[in-house]
Amino acid sequence: MNPQENPQEIPQEEAVNEAAETAAEAEEKAAPQEPTELEKAEAKAAEYLAMAQRVQADFENFRRRNESVRADSFAEGKRDVAAAMLPVLDNLERAAEAAAGSADEGLKSGVELVLKQMNDVYAKLDVKPIDRLGEKFDPNLENAILQGTEEEGAPGTVCQVLQKGYQMGDRVLRHAMVKVVPE
Repeated sequence: MNPQENPQEIPQEEAVNEAAETAAEAEEKAAPQEPTELEKAEAKAAEYLAMAQRVQADFENFRRRNESVRADSFAEGKRDVAAAMLPVLDNLERAAEAAAGSADEGLKSGVELVLKQMNDVYAKLDVKPIDRLGEKFDPNLENAILQGTEEEGAPGTVCQVLQKGYQMGDRVLRHAMVKVVPE
C-alpha cells in the first residue's frame, strides 16, 4: 500500500498497531512475571538479614538472662557462706567473754582481735546483727521462744535476746531467738 494512494488507511493502520502494542503491554503486566535473578538475590538477602537480626536479639536476651542468673547465684553463695560462719562468730563472742575474765592479757587481746576481724568481714559483706531489744516483736526477724512477764517490759515487746539474729541486706540469715512480753 502506498500512502499516497489512500490517505485514510495510514491513520487506521497506526491506530491498529498502537492498540496491538497496548494490548501486549497489558498482557505483560497482567501475566505473573518470573522474578529476575537480582530480585531473587535481594529477597534471599533480606531473609538472611531478618534471620540474623532475630538470632542476635535471641543471643542478647540469653546473655542478659544468664548474667542475671549468675549474679543471683553469686549472691546466694555469699549468703550461704555467711550463714554457715555464724556459729563461728557466736563461739568467738563466747571466747571473748570468757577471756575478759582471764588474767592472761595475750589470750584476751588475741581473741578480741580475731573477733574484730570477723566482724569487719561481716561488715564488708553487709551482714548486720538483728538487735531489737525493747522493740515490738516482729515475726519476720525473730523467733519467740519464751514469754516474759509484764514487769520485764511493755506488752508485745522483746525483753531479752537469747541468740543474736543476722541479716544480709534485706534477707534474714538467721532469726533472733527472743523472749517476748505477752500482750
